[in-house]
Amino acid sequence: MQQQRRLASVDAFRGLTVAAMLLVNNAGDWGHVAAPLEHAAWDGCTPTDLIFPFFLFIVGVSLALSLGPRLEAGVDPALLRRGVLVRALRILVLGLALHAVAHWLMHTPTFRPFGVLQRIGICFGVAGLFALYTSGRTQWLTIVGILVGYWALMAWGGSLTKEGNLASRLDTALLGRFAYEFDPATGLGHEPEGLLSTIPAIATALLGLRAGEWLRCNRASQLWQVGLVFLLVGWAWSFVFPLNKQLWSSSYVLWSGGFAMLALLIAHMLVDLENLPAIGRSFGVNAIAAYAGSWLMVCLIGALHLGAPLYRNGFAWMTPYTGPYVPSHAFALAVVLVWWVIVRVLDRRGVYFKV
Repeated sequence: MQQQRRLASVDAFRGLTVAAMLLVNNAGDWGHVAAPLEHAAWDGCTPTDLIFPFFLFIVGVSLALSLGPRLEAGVDPALLRRGVLVRALRILVLGLALHAVAHWLMHTPTFRPFGVLQRIGICFGVAGLFALYTSGRTQWLTIVGILVGYWALMAWGGSLTKEGNLASRLDTALLGRFAYEFDPATGLGHEPEGLLSTIPAIATALLGLRAGEWLRCNRASQLWQVGLVFLLVGWAWSFVFPLNKQLWSSSYVLWSGGFAMLALLIAHMLVDLENLPAIGRSFGVNAIAAYAGSWLMVCLIGALHLGAPLYRNGFAWMTPYTGPYVPSHAFALAVVLVWWVIVRVLDRRGVYFKV
């Protein structure tokens, strides 16, 4: 029963993260979005910049809660490895499929091979292997090695500007016009979920792996202790290696990881210890359905050219009375509400989409 309560808090945390992701991805008018609901243009960290690392952090937490008990029960790691790698591959392929749908329905200039689900799939697979075959000490040493090594590599690469940093130069060489941003005039590109910046993202998942192990072993007090240390070190490190989501800088890993640990502790205290409702649980147990479904919904609305009339007739009428920001945010909230109803119905019927 204790294990079920812990999973409820993790589902709630995951679900609120997915809901936040839908909120910031579906503004009605992208010209009128409140600053906290936008990503930092480059250096810096807004609340929106915490959403993706929170999700990767929860990937690690979930792996610890899922694989840890089975390993302790004597299950051969080789038997679990296949499940981890197959699921990682499915997540990656789903990401590619969603990008293919967007390219086909919305006529994007090129097909983008990298993206959010692709990064989640890679991090899931690597963190799962670490959970199966390494000790906590090895995982901590790997985290430190990744963060320090990435910092040294990026410093060696010279500029930390969007076009000139080493990660963008590598993505340009590998992807060219298939990168998220590409300037044909200069031949320079940038991919926020690119190859090199995925390495420190793996460190974020490994932080979640360690946090999940603390939660599983009734050592939750370490979450606030280590979380506060990470916030302090991340803030100090940002003066030489700025907080930057698109580069997934080492300081950003610690900064976002510190907040994630504190958020997980709050969820654990409220849901597991105080037995308060696991708000967001329905999103959490059908995270893939909500993310992929909302993506397909946006693609379909765009392909049918329904976005503008839907926003104009359903929300923009408020503008003369409230200003342009309220209807823009109301549209985003409506998207979240629609998907909350969908996942709530699915949850009540015991229908869960897994990959």
